[in-house]
Amino acid sequence: MVSKKNSYKFGTLAIHGGQKPDPATGAVMPPIYQTSTYAQKEFGAHQAYEYSRTANPTRSALENSLAALEGGAGAACFGSGMAAIDALIKLLEPGDELISTNDLYGGTYRLFNTIFAKYGIVFKFLPIGNLAQLEEAITPKTKMIWVETPTNPMLNVIDVRAVSAIAKKANALLVVDNTFATPYLQQPIQLGADLVMHSATKYLGGHSDVVLGAVVAKTEELAEKIHFIQNASGAICGPMDSFLALRGIKTLHVRMNHHCKNGEAIAHFLQNHPKVGDVYWPGFKTHPNHEIANSQMSGFGGMLSFNLKNGGLDQVKTIISHLNVFTLAESLGGVESLVGHPATMTHASIPKNVREKTGIVDSLIRLSVGIEDQEDLIFDLEQALEKI
Repeated sequence: MVSKKNSYKFGTLAIHGGQKPDPATGAVMPPIYQTSTYAQKEFGAHQAYEYSRTANPTRSALENSLAALEGGAGAACFGSGMAAIDALIKLLEPGDELISTNDLYGGTYRLFNTIFAKYGIVFKFLPIGNLAQLEEAITPKTKMIWVETPTNPMLNVIDVRAVSAIAKKANALLVVDNTFATPYLQQPIQLGADLVMHSATKYLGGHSDVVLGAVVAKTEELAEKIHFIQNASGAICGPMDSFLALRGIKTLHVRMNHHCKNGEAIAHFLQNHPKVGDVYWPGFKTHPNHEIANSQMSGFGGMLSFNLKNGGLDQVKTIISHLNVFTLAESLGGVESLVGHPATMTHASIPKNVREKTGIVDSLIRLSVGIEDQEDLIFDLEQALEKI
């Protein structure tokens, strides 16, 4: 089994990290253990597995891989990214406060405000990039700080090291949603985070064929707490999904290089197009958080958003309806390029006046740039923009 320490580079860890051949057969790829229960050797003695809600060898292989890639002490995988977030919030108690990025995925906002708020947990949404405002918002009841970086969909970048210092001073847990960056481009635990969350449906799986969530913990103590919640609440992923995600991870570094290359080309194309207004991509030197992105990320990813210079919802509909390579769909991070309209899709659950304050206006379009040929993607956007 390859060590999760820094003696191996990322590509090697992606393929071998936390893995070893199947002890029963020698299978190089962890098999799909499609079983609910396990025969015990004798009364009160089992072979590390007793019931697949508690643990399953295929899921364990995926969890070991993720812990290795993020440099954590342990990981737990769930039936979706939202189930992973649900488990993390269950670390809190009634009366605790959570401070969150104000620019974040609509499903996260909905879970916080409509499910957990009624159990007495207080949620504050701030532009966490403003460190002075963050420090001012902290009270003795602040137990968790929630960060997306880059954020969805405005691609803001948060200084994880700086927020970590503030969280430690307040004795609060720092959670980083690393879905957009993946551990290939950014490793929040190394930057000071306590917990890292992924919607593994996205880049980790990478092929739009699985729904899965994950949490990686910095310490064994936190890992044990998350595993307890995972087992007690039961929102686990199945062995087939675990297998698909693990298979995707083995090519994560290869895919991310191509996502980054295509994302950069399309960001520059859009920036120079006369019908396009603002383009949100952290690789631009003019991006307000570019230097932070440079310091904590090894690449700028394949996600970007843009709005139209003179247009609204009707023009957005025209563009999207004329795209041929980009597919209008929820989600992101697959090998195929996707286009989304945050105001009516991923962020529709956020009230209009709230989302517009963060820049999620009707003319905003989000792109998940895939790994197709770059020239075809640019041509597709160019011909669609000509229709308005």
